[in-house]
Amino acid sequence: MLKEYTTIREVVGPLMLVDEVSGVKYNELVEIYQHNGEIRRGKVLEVSGNKALVQLFENSQGLKISTSKARFLGKSLELAVSMEMLGRVFDGMGKPIDGGAAIIPEMRMDINGQPINPTSRNYPDEFIQTGISAIDGLNTLVRGQKLPVFSASGLPHANLAAQIARQAKVLGNDSGKFAVVFAAVGITFEEADYFVSDFKRTGAIDRTVLFMNLANDPAIERIATPRMALTAAEYLAYEKDMHVLVIITDITNYAEALREVSAARKEVPGRRGYPGYLYTDLASMYERAGRIKGKKGSITQIPILTMPEDDKTHPIPDLTGYITEGQIILSRSLYKRGLLPPVDVLPSLSRLKDKGIGKGKTREDHADTMNQLFAAYARGKESKELAAILGEAALTEIDKFYAKFSEEFENKYISQGFDTNRSIDETLDLGWRLLTILPRSELKRIKDVFIDKYYDKAKATK
Repeated sequence: MLKEYTTIREVVGPLMLVDEVSGVKYNELVEIYQHNGEIRRGKVLEVSGNKALVQLFENSQGLKISTSKARFLGKSLELAVSMEMLGRVFDGMGKPIDGGAAIIPEMRMDINGQPINPTSRNYPDEFIQTGISAIDGLNTLVRGQKLPVFSASGLPHANLAAQIARQAKVLGNDSGKFAVVFAAVGITFEEADYFVSDFKRTGAIDRTVLFMNLANDPAIERIATPRMALTAAEYLAYEKDMHVLVIITDITNYAEALREVSAARKEVPGRRGYPGYLYTDLASMYERAGRIKGKKGSITQIPILTMPEDDKTHPIPDLTGYITEGQIILSRSLYKRGLLPPVDVLPSLSRLKDKGIGKGKTREDHADTMNQLFAAYARGKESKELAAILGEAALTEIDKFYAKFSEEFENKYISQGFDTNRSIDETLDLGWRLLTILPRSELKRIKDVFIDKYYDKAKATK
């Protein structure tokens, strides 16, 4: 029996205090009925004795507490899931906004999910191809991994997110069981329209579930959107045995919403005003990615965040880096030079890349060429810096080879545009063609057997 309470005592911003309650639980859904028939919704943030603090999903403007009733529904926020979700667009609370019919649910799932027991996790070791050389070749994405993208204000992370969602796929027998769940958090209407239009134009929407939360939507919806997306991913992965890539943009907007709610609750702030539980909250999302023993499906996560003031030590990228397995960093200097996508490969890192490459996964020469490309590019950058200070006359002949390699590497390997989709073989072959700029004697990180097999062939096709 659901109880209704007329004991709403106070409303401050998005928060509402209900007095004299009993049997109310944390995260429980609440409906607020007004005298004019309007219904607003919220969830329980905190219970203390016989008082419940409720956060409203909608604006509290015009809410008359003297004539309103609060009904506690005895359940937390749930998402109706079925295979019909593929190809559909939802708002941040899981309601269809594409003009299509409501989803007929196969089941309803709590959006807060369940933490994965570490002992039941399978180690991520299978390759996911994004079609982007700077990622596939040098910072490989592996099935079940959490690999964030660290961007900055003004950089084209939205284009990169759309490109990954459009191009990503798994190779081999499981290629037909791949889906993308895309969550846009706190974005503008123009960005939302860009994502939906791009997915429809390219046909990628057929295998994608989109959740769109706009900047003018309530903060509580912003907090719920990533969890909606992850719940949809868990259904597809663990109930339907699919390999799911979850892309969430922008985590910074999510953290700002957390800070807004924390300030409304008058909590003691932590670093930069963010709540002290920011690390725990982010971990509760990121750790929902992975592979589970006995389950065929997997969830791979690419959270995208903009670093305030380009600061890697800001709490959002800092804490994200602690939880995830690496990061892809976008470079403002590369972007200014027109190199797209502007992935800065040297500070970028995929901690699981060695597990997802090699014979039977990508190609036998992948690990060696990756190490050689990293080393050559790093030395080439040093040579160019030396030339800028002392002039090209100060460079040795070998330094000039490396400086040329660095230039060609950025123009041909990193810069491929947002519409070019390279297979892993094309990426590796391109790497070999670039390595032919260097004398054969400089390839000290590659086994002779691979040099004999690929170097001369690459030189002939250059």
